[in-house]
Amino acid sequence: MALLTSITALANPARFTGFATRALPWLAAATGVALALGLYLGLLVAPADYQQGETVRIMFLHVPAAWLGMMGYTIMAVASLGVLIWRHPLADVAAKAAAPLGAAFTFLALATGSLWGKPMWGTYWVWDARLTSFLILFLMYLGLMALRSAIEEPSRAAKACAVLTLVGSVNIPIIKFSVDWWNTLHQPASITRMGKPAMDPSILWPLLTNALAFTLLFVTLHVAAMRTELIRRRLRTLRITAAASAAFAPEPAE
Repeated sequence: MALLTSITALANPARFTGFATRALPWLAAATGVALALGLYLGLLVAPADYQQGETVRIMFLHVPAAWLGMMGYTIMAVASLGVLIWRHPLADVAAKAAAPLGAAFTFLALATGSLWGKPMWGTYWVWDARLTSFLILFLMYLGLMALRSAIEEPSRAAKACAVLTLVGSVNIPIIKFSVDWWNTLHQPASITRMGKPAMDPSILWPLLTNALAFTLLFVTLHVAAMRTELIRRRLRTLRITAAASAAFAPEPAE
């Protein structure tokens, strides 16, 4: 109950800002340690693949980036429900902060996937279901950021972006199950499959370590971006209040 009360208290923007300020140094330190360990395991400890050779190491960037590209949009979809249904005070802040991060990780997944696909498939790009749906995800991120920039009034921008985000969320299960629903060049799930993962532990553990490191990086950047956005909105409110006070202030007598 105490934990639930503490979490609920963070819905207050001022309390969240204070929490973020205290938590960010610890998150940054944990991220640095996890990234160093993940890169060490992935680049120096994990063996080369008997078929793919050294190019298999691209996986340690590509797979976590792809996961976080989808996770970022999922966060935005949940936050959009908070905007439209619960009117949560931090919901739109969370959605806005997640968009550029999700776009960056999605672009990284597309770029590393192309570099990995060239030696494996003989081409940088094919219009198969997984790649096409992931490209649509990237375009959705760009579209949402453009829509928010095009609408000056914050509450209207929040509602419009929330609706579009929820409409676009249908693409997330398509990305996840595209390799099962259609015959694609992209390999099927190797970790989340039923039963034992189809991956040797010498590859699996470095991959999971990098996934944790990238997730911590996303969380750290997301919390920092939310704090920055809250401060920006607070300053905007103060400027509007000051301008309104100045407009209605009585003129000094001569």
